[in-house]
Amino acid sequence: MKIIIISLIYLFFPIIIVSIFHNFKFIQKVGTVILAYIVGIVMSLSGFMQMETPELTAQLQTVQTWIMNIMVPLAIPLMLFSCDFKLWTKSLPKTIMALFGGILSILVAIVVAFFVFRNRGIENLSDISGMMTGIYTGGTMNFFALGSALKVDPTVITIVYTFEMLVTFPLIMFIVGGGYRFFRKLLPFKDEQKTSTISTDRVEMRDVENYGNMINRKVFPRTMLGFLLSLGFLIVAAGLSLLITGKLNELIIILVITTLSIIASFFKKVRDLPKTFELGMIFILVFSIVVASQFDIYSINFKALPLLFFVLFVMTIAVLLHLIISRFAKINGDLFTVSLVGLLCSPPFIPPVVGAMSNKKVLISGIAIGLAGYAIGTYLGIGIAYVLGLF
Repeated sequence: MKIIIISLIYLFFPIIIVSIFHNFKFIQKVGTVILAYIVGIVMSLSGFMQMETPELTAQLQTVQTWIMNIMVPLAIPLMLFSCDFKLWTKSLPKTIMALFGGILSILVAIVVAFFVFRNRGIENLSDISGMMTGIYTGGTMNFFALGSALKVDPTVITIVYTFEMLVTFPLIMFIVGGGYRFFRKLLPFKDEQKTSTISTDRVEMRDVENYGNMINRKVFPRTMLGFLLSLGFLIVAAGLSLLITGKLNELIIILVITTLSIIASFFKKVRDLPKTFELGMIFILVFSIVVASQFDIYSINFKALPLLFFVLFVMTIAVLLHLIISRFAKINGDLFTVSLVGLLCSPPFIPPVVGAMSNKKVLISGIAIGLAGYAIGTYLGIGIAYVLGLF
């Protein structure tokens, strides 16, 4: 029964968040994504997420995984349908530079952190370094895949992930809450995509979370066409994944969905479907509550605090190096922001950040960078774990 209640909160609380956001102007300054994070973290800190038996815990984790695996593939096409891909191609060289700058920064940060902390009582630091490389080049999918591949103790995986959330979530809240303006000041370079059509694009994004009239009888059917198209892409991607690998592979599914969505965005009738971005945001809110509710403060052994300092050290060095490289490469603040979020947090976190920045032009760049991290993060993680294990 408790799992059913939790599932209902996951699925229906975003509607409450949207309603509050739509009706109270002061809440609009906070943002729906931060509200979703707060709901999930409160669920965790209140002890509500604690299950009575290991079996129930496993069932809850299964439910969480399924919800996340469905929400993200549905949200990404809806976010991409209204994008003009031709605008993104003008910034392709800078996107590649932002990607490799971020990866280089993360690798340097991991290696430096390993040698700083290797005598601080952290066991299996090379394997943990490998997992951290994965989570900072593609997010939680790579993190847990590497934990399994490197045979890291599940308790250690949970502790490291909790510490990582302690560092990453405040960063995301800072960015969505207006911190992106700080990066714009540090990286005030010309936006290479500026054309006469961009100003219109920016005006549209000012009310990107304008959920009004979504159920209007003239708007709702057309929005549902976008949803059905997104669902169709998910079915096709899942079928291709089963055909190629014999199982549902998240990387293949997201790559196929993103490719199909970009192709669809070239058609004006698809781009003109109303409120698809907002509907995608609702799915992102579901995802955000689920992820935030997995924060497990009760699993922390305070003897493992050196791990927290390790995670914080890696984050600090990686972000600073990425900023320095972006400064030399003349990457503008918004592209830096989505490259940072895409690598550290994975593609699902890109749309809410783009919505907060009111700059839809960098949406595809951010998702592309996150997908590249998905593709190479596991290999980098295993390589780093092996090399550092020699010392």
